[in-house]
Amino acid sequence: MGPRIREFQREAIETATTNAEVLRTMELAARGMKKAYQDMDIDKVDELMADITEQQDVAQPISDAISRSVGFGDDVDEDELLEELEEQEQEELAQEMLNVDNKEEEPPVKLPSVPSTHLPTGPAPKVDEDEEALQQLAEWVS
Repeated sequence: MGPRIREFQREAIETATTNAEVLRTMELAARGMKKAYQDMDIDKVDELMADITEQQDVAQPISDAISRSVGFGDDVDEDELLEELEEQEQEELAQEMLNVDNKEEEPPVKLPSVPSTHLPTGPAPKVDEDEEALQQLAEWVS
């Protein structure tokens, strides 16, 4: 047997194996689809889609009504609104400045009194602990 025949046989076996795998996969897919659609009916699907469309038709006007700005027309000029707001703020500021003089005088703040005792002028002298212990020991002995 020549090398060409062996190459041809090898390719034929690979092709047959691949075809068998593809066929098995298609069979599994067909079974899965059959199981998934066993309880579905085209009439039920059409009815469901009609219900969804009807609900969307109801929801759209509601959504449009909610998203409309309340109390203003579409021709509101934002610059005019900002200008009016600034004028109101200026009026409030001017009114506050006029009312500053009319406020009752606040009672003076009461501060605590200065302590009468004298504080030490420098740090207390530090006694060596060992020396103090020796002194106590000497007093105890005598």
